[in-house]
Amino acid sequence: MLSGFFVLILRKKKRWGDHSMDKNWVKLFFAAFLEVFWVIGLTYSYNLWTWTVTIILVIVSNYLMITTAQVLPAGTVYAVFVGLGTCGIVFADILFFGESFEWAKVFLVAVLLIGVIGLKLVTEEKREKGVEA
Repeated sequence: MLSGFFVLILRKKKRWGDHSMDKNWVKLFFAAFLEVFWVIGLTYSYNLWTWTVTIILVIVSNYLMITTAQVLPAGTVYAVFVGLGTCGIVFADILFFGESFEWAKVFLVAVLLIGVIGLKLVTEEKREKGVEA
């Protein structure tokens, strides 16, 4: 079922040579990836060095999210950012921090990921005024 969404993403039509939307989605996914680490850092930072790294991750992650929201719809950007970050944190908790594994958690995270992929499929890039398509 999930593989069908990936096929749809790959087949999605776009203008020849227009890679700015893909670049912004990569930036957004990277921002969500960094979010996982700074959230973990908020819990486990214990000295100046770990707090400094955590603060830098917060700044970089939010900067990437904000710059992506200037091109993609802000609501979609925020939903994807938080959704992917939540998925990453749940899996990191299970894999690295002793959180209990439950199939209900995995199912709900899968539903969340399907929603994020669906948002990517239906999101259009913002067009600047006066720019011809």
